[in-house]
Amino acid sequence: MDKKIRIGVSSCLLGNPVRYDGGHKRDRYITDVLAKYFHFVPVCPEVECGLPIPRETMRLVGDIENPQLITRNTGVNYTEKMLSYCHQRVIELEEEDLCGFIFKKDSPSSGLHRVKIFISPYNSIKASRGLFAASVVNHYKVLPVEEEGRLKDAILRENFIEQVFCYSRWKEFLLDSPNYKRLIDFHARHKILLMSHSPKYLSTLGKMVAGGKGTPDAELLHAYEVVLMEAMSIVASVKKHVNVLHHIMGYFKKVLTKDEKAELLEIINQYAKRMVPLVVPLTLINHYIRKYDTPYLKNQVYLEPHPSELMLRNHV
Repeated sequence: MDKKIRIGVSSCLLGNPVRYDGGHKRDRYITDVLAKYFHFVPVCPEVECGLPIPRETMRLVGDIENPQLITRNTGVNYTEKMLSYCHQRVIELEEEDLCGFIFKKDSPSSGLHRVKIFISPYNSIKASRGLFAASVVNHYKVLPVEEEGRLKDAILRENFIEQVFCYSRWKEFLLDSPNYKRLIDFHARHKILLMSHSPKYLSTLGKMVAGGKGTPDAELLHAYEVVLMEAMSIVASVKKHVNVLHHIMGYFKKVLTKDEKAELLEIINQYAKRMVPLVVPLTLINHYIRKYDTPYLKNQVYLEPHPSELMLRNHV
């Protein structure tokens, strides 16, 4: 990689002592593995909006649609202070050219999923987002986002990182004088990857490209970007991968020997039964691509949508 991809990260996950008790929640997968490929932009909403370290703990209280950020013991309401900060910070982050964001789970400011909201002093439900996380999601409609806790799930981890790399490739495409020919090429290289996430969205994107003859205008590029990232946000299941593997096998039907076909089918069936991870049939397919020189497959992003050193497909 020529340069690292920029993503936002809750500051405490990088080991910065910004939590309410002066501690941190360093996540070694983020700092020791992902750091080789990503440049982190740390954000701590509580500290950046002016709250001290250490500080009183806070929680979300009241209405699900309009939760209030209130300290647990003294009842101080920091909602307006936090929302004012969020409005300013999400605009400032536009300058960072982010391709993703990893949030701290359960945080009343940065939690992304199922954050507790207290509907009474002793009764809470997991139904909200943290105020800052909500602001980021609302402002950056297509930005890949995830919580660090969910990154421990191999399928969700691979899906998020695949989204980030795809968004980075799209941004690089936009920076390099996008024209209709290059849009066709971008779409062609991503076809099988998109198929693994959503055949429906693949069809929609194909129609967009087919109808955009000439120089693609800003409206077409924006529409393509929105659908592209919606497609990539859909988790690629084992069943979808199996369909894709059979689709890829079709490109070899005239060149594989009987034994090679049988071997590939056996490996695909083993993957379908979750006896082997996805990397196993893909390794064999890559071998056949080199052996039989199939130009179309050589250019397919699906075969390496992120650095193989991350070993993401060794676990899905």
